[in-house]
Amino acid sequence: MLTRRSLALSALALPLANAARAQAPEPWRKADRLYRDDFTQGLAHWTIEAEQPAKVTAQSGVLELDAPAGITAWFKPRLQGPVLIEYQALAVYEGGRNDRISDLNAFWMATDVRSPDDLFASPRTGAFTGYDLLKTYYVGQGGNYNSSTRLRRYVGRPGDRPMLPQHDLKDARALLQPNRWVHVQLVAYGDLVQYWADGRKLFELRDPDAYTAGWFGLRTTWSRLRFKDFSVWKLVAA
Repeated sequence: MLTRRSLALSALALPLANAARAQAPEPWRKADRLYRDDFTQGLAHWTIEAEQPAKVTAQSGVLELDAPAGITAWFKPRLQGPVLIEYQALAVYEGGRNDRISDLNAFWMATDVRSPDDLFASPRTGAFTGYDLLKTYYVGQGGNYNSSTRLRRYVGRPGDRPMLPQHDLKDARALLQPNRWVHVQLVAYGDLVQYWADGRKLFELRDPDAYTAGWFGLRTTWSRLRFKDFSVWKLVAA
């Protein structure tokens, strides 16, 4: 027997069920873990490019970039997709001179047009404009003094960093919070590119000319960031 309460609950459940059906499952799932760094053995797996002298440490389970200007920490192995890169990141705000709460950034599937088979054969100083010659996906979360989060697809031309209008977010939920760990996931699955933060998909791009292999780099400028639990996973069809 239907009552007013059961009818009300049914009416409430209907849009929730429709919303669940509308959120299609992702076409990929994790398979084998390809790489892991627990940040207890120093910087053996990373190459640092710093615009100015910076303090970089990897110890006790945490990688820390404490930099007064542009800096990129490149993971040395070349990645072949489909892959998922994930880690925990924290913007430090403890009164340090570089504690600015800005620019939790990353390159993935990156190659340099000057030396496509070896990213490290072409010199870079850590200055941001020096990365224009990359072909790569790039997200700047909490950029511009933590006022924007953006996805770009670099095309390897100086001064050309294409970005679609929908890939420029101002939503506070897409920005950084001081001294709070965020779970970051970057996906390169065929032509599907995604960026996730704490289980929320901030960006999705279907790229008909996808970058399917290349290098991964953690990037920031004038800030102090910490990272932990770094892994790279092979993806397979769900």
